[in-house]
Amino acid sequence: MDARLSDIVKAYDVRGLAPQDLTPQVARALGAAFADEVGISGGRGSAVIGHDMRSTSPLLVAALSEGIRSQRADVVDIGLASTDELYAASGRLDMPGVMVTASHNPAEYNGLKMCRAGARPIGFHTGLSAIAEAASVRLDTPPAEPVGRVTARDFLEEYAALLHRLAPVRGRRLTVVVDAGNGMAGHTVPAVFATLDVDLVPLYFELDGTFPNHEANPLDPRTLVDLQSAVREHGADLGLAFDGDADRCFVIDEQGEIVSPSAITALIASRYLAEQAGATVLYNAICSRVVPEVVAEHGGTAVRTPVGHSLIKAEMARTGAVFGGEHSGHFYFRDFYLADSGMLAALHVLGALAETDVPASRLIGALERYAASGEINSTVDDQAAVLDLLRREYASFELDELDGLTVTADTWWFNVRASNTEPLLRLNVEADDRPTMERVRDEVLARIRE
Repeated sequence: MDARLSDIVKAYDVRGLAPQDLTPQVARALGAAFADEVGISGGRGSAVIGHDMRSTSPLLVAALSEGIRSQRADVVDIGLASTDELYAASGRLDMPGVMVTASHNPAEYNGLKMCRAGARPIGFHTGLSAIAEAASVRLDTPPAEPVGRVTARDFLEEYAALLHRLAPVRGRRLTVVVDAGNGMAGHTVPAVFATLDVDLVPLYFELDGTFPNHEANPLDPRTLVDLQSAVREHGADLGLAFDGDADRCFVIDEQGEIVSPSAITALIASRYLAEQAGATVLYNAICSRVVPEVVAEHGGTAVRTPVGHSLIKAEMARTGAVFGGEHSGHFYFRDFYLADSGMLAALHVLGALAETDVPASRLIGALERYAASGEINSTVDDQAAVLDLLRREYASFELDELDGLTVTADTWWFNVRASNTEPLLRLNVEADDRPTMERVRDEVLARIRE
């Protein structure tokens, strides 16, 4: 693989500084290789393209489109879109797709998320590596004339209608604060919420890829402070925070407290299991124990998976799971083309809340059964050596290596896994109570960092 691509082709997508590393030349070559990989070259089909609000996105869309059309394939351009809107278009139109976005990364980044027809994921081992290798050959070759056609299509109304069919919201009127973080939720939320019985309080809905108010990364608690304050100020029933491309959603209860994505996973799982008894639900290796507990309590089957959207989507297809959740705020739905959607998750939470007379802190708080550390990153040059040390130190406990190293005791567990892209080890700890969690957290961190 050409060095110009090896630094920006990641496990699940293409991501890099733009236009310095992810240049129009690179996007054009990737577009041509993508058309070949998904079988639409030579007039055999079309690809759907969407993009976020970053300043470099139109430039990359134009180059990507030229690359696809140089292979005599057509392009359907849905314009500004969230990533899950692009997945909906890929599924509904049965076309492969590319979303131009760098998700929650800072303004200077951009990227490409690719999928096959029906929103089937393309990761490093399921086509992305082959696309990058083929693009490497094209980088210094003059591109062919882009003879394929481009058709503009507004998909926003169809996207909203699909979500409403999948997760109708009925019951009492709610006041909801939404922090779009100047990202794509500022484009999609008005369309999706327009027909809901909701008093919407918008925060940072202006599309601005410089992110002037805060990073569009709700995994960072610092980005949720404004939303927490607004929920309290307006006496809202709920707060919702979306990342830059609006495929992830975090929830704030009426007291302004952050709700763990594991609790949201358990809540949505219980809704599906109420309608589909005995169904399978997926949860990743660092979700809370509350998820398999709730799934079992509702008569379902819980299946634990590694972290990562392409792995979870593949496991969903294999097991026929109706739903899956990740600690990072990604939620996956069988009835949404096996894809993840922060907006669909938000509608499920709103639907569950509207059906009851209890506040969110009681509805969802009952699912916050354990004390969790959150993800703690440590810079480690020799990750393998540290993991070997932890295996030896905790050999008397239950160990598994589904994703990194998970150590389980009667009243606590922890997981340590390596980053795919940085010299980091990521630690998550959960225990029956906070003192135990803090003790285990500090012990493991000391071993990682010594």
